Amino acid sequence: MLAVHFGAGNIGRGFIGQLLSHAGYEVVFVDVNQAIVDELNKRRCYRVQLAMEGTPVSYVEGVRAIAGQDVEAVAETIAQADLVTTAVGPHILPHIAGSIAQGISRRLQVNPRPLNVIACENMIGGSAKLKEHVYGHLPKEAVSAADEWIAFPNAAVDRIVPVQQHEDKLLVMVEPFFEWVVDQSQMVGEPPAIEGVTYVNDLAPYIERKLFTVNTGHAVIAYLGYQFGYETIDEALHDEEISQAVKGALRETGALLVEKYGFGKETHEAYVEKIVGRYANPLLSDHVTRVARSPIRKLSPNDRLVGPALQCEERGLDSKYLGLAIAAALLFDFPEDPEAMQLQSDQKQYGLEHVMRTTAGIPAGSPLEASVLGHVRSLQERFHSNKER
Repeated sequence: MLAVHFGAGNIGRGFIGQLLSHAGYEVVFVDVNQAIVDELNKRRCYRVQLAMEGTPVSYVEGVRAIAGQDVEAVAETIAQADLVTTAVGPHILPHIAGSIAQGISRRLQVNPRPLNVIACENMIGGSAKLKEHVYGHLPKEAVSAADEWIAFPNAAVDRIVPVQQHEDKLLVMVEPFFEWVVDQSQMVGEPPAIEGVTYVNDLAPYIERKLFTVNTGHAVIAYLGYQFGYETIDEALHDEEISQAVKGALRETGALLVEKYGFGKETHEAYVEKIVGRYANPLLSDHVTRVARSPIRKLSPNDRLVGPALQCEERGLDSKYLGLAIAAALLFDFPEDPEAMQLQSDQKQYGLEHVMRTTAGIPAGSPLEASVLGHVRSLQERFHSNKER
């Protein structure tokens, strides 16, 4: 069996590639980092280390790599593949769509058979978005055949991989916990037998549970941690005020998820407790500025902060701590983050209320707007009194 995976970074090697290899696939990574491509082709294996006591190591074998710039080789491999996956980041999906389309076109001409293309990205509807990009490159005569033979099932993935540096450029450290859920109803052919993958017929509860728990909590720590002057996530979480804010925000999203999807209250509380424990793992420590990066995307109306806050407001549920996190995100002014700089520029040019409406989709005059504005003022008085805004 042959799997093509786009993205030979830490998530690609330490999560998706590892599971595919252990399921019996020959894994062909596609990446633009020539040094990583060359090293994978030289060794044909790499090590994955778990961020836990004893830091146990496992080997991933039967791998090779293709440079992403070699579109011909990528397309030829996709034409022969049994599965295609990605872990490149949402903003890279448009850039890999062309080579995937070429591979699909060649496959349909030479040997039409089912192929599932699964985008394992930290976003809602990643595979559906990738399909849009790919279909934009497909010849018109190939579209109907692609509709029959090719599927783009959406997925939810969760595994924390810290920023790391090793002498061994292929070694990657990951946390023991992981989750990979795929929408079986959107697949073509038999679902691949991959240990560790959960197939469901309705992905929405799992996507929102992950986004509104793991990503929400991470964002609360990062944005408040930045305001409080902490450098790393685990340092920030040791601050009692931030710890209470995280737990408060996850109580709010938990109430929403339990009411909306019928998750068992005790089961979800146990899930939240496990998530908070993951943040506190010192071996998974990450910089708050990296977790907080791209605040415009993370403040969008369907994302990790505003999304659950708006839904809580619609259902009459509390969203006080989510409002605090949104305020901290609006004040994120890390100079090395282009989105942070754009966000601050927009506020200076158009005003905070305008940015809240246009960037975050928070309705004017809503209780959420009032909550966020109040928290912004409090944070500014506390942390920004000597800074020009």
